[in-house]
Amino acid sequence: MPDLPFITKHWLLKLLSLLISASLWYFVVAEDRLDMTVTIPLELRNLPSHLIIGNQYKKDIEVVVSGPRRLIQEMRQQNISRPIDLSKAEPGPLVVKNDEDSIPLPSGITVQRVQPDNITLLIDRLARKDFPIVPVTKGKPATGFAVESLTLKPSQITVSGPQAVLEKENTLNTTVINLDGLDRSDTFQVRLNLSEALLNLIGETVIEANLTLRETMLKKTVRGIPINGKDIGATAKFSPATVAVEAEIPEPLVQSTPELPLLFRATAGPPTEKGDNEVLVQVRGVTLPDHRPIVILSVTPDKVRLLP
Repeated sequence: MPDLPFITKHWLLKLLSLLISASLWYFVVAEDRLDMTVTIPLELRNLPSHLIIGNQYKKDIEVVVSGPRRLIQEMRQQNISRPIDLSKAEPGPLVVKNDEDSIPLPSGITVQRVQPDNITLLIDRLARKDFPIVPVTKGKPATGFAVESLTLKPSQITVSGPQAVLEKENTLNTTVINLDGLDRSDTFQVRLNLSEALLNLIGETVIEANLTLRETMLKKTVRGIPINGKDIGATAKFSPATVAVEAEIPEPLVQSTPELPLLFRATAGPPTEKGDNEVLVQVRGVTLPDHRPIVILSVTPDKVRLLP
């Protein structure tokens, strides 16, 4: 027969001990264990100010962890990272090993596998360089127009980054600017055509392009320009009654004007001396908006006779 006094003696303490043992067994042995893959970011620390990471690298690692479900769920709420101390880094490749001891996980959680198991960082000197920007164009403006200027704003940009990357470039080019068929000046946005390395450094970059077109000038001899009297009456007559000019005329005006003498005004008189019938002829080009001025090169004849 069991010794009942022994069993019942201090029964409350014995019951409490039994409950504590059962609880410990549940949390330590019986609680569900879980294997889970978690993503942990890399944290680069203490990189000297004169150095920079010169390559693209995986910014996080995948870690398979094992442990009680409760601890793993709690761990996922924490900001756990894989720290990498770069205080002693020197220019050149640096291989960083990712092992179970490199990741500060809570007690009770173990690392089963890390992917990737190592990461290579290319340490380079931090450099700064000014890059002139060169416009790249194709095509030609419309007939009668030429490019007077194509300016970029800004005309250069300053880039900071790995010395090895910056040394590969001396200038930066724009994407292609199509001039084909343009007949007016314009301002527009244009992207830079960057190498992958520079694109990773400064991102997509847009600048302003200012295009100024000018009319091309054609040298023409124009005959049959009628002469009008100046300060000598509207009925004045001259011999010869018309003159010819050699002039530079905007090409679009030549194309759009059916009779070129319409572009000129000729005047003569009055005589410089009394009794002198020979008067000087002056010719000017008509001024039209949005067109370059006509340039008079010569007038033939430059003097005419005033008829009585």
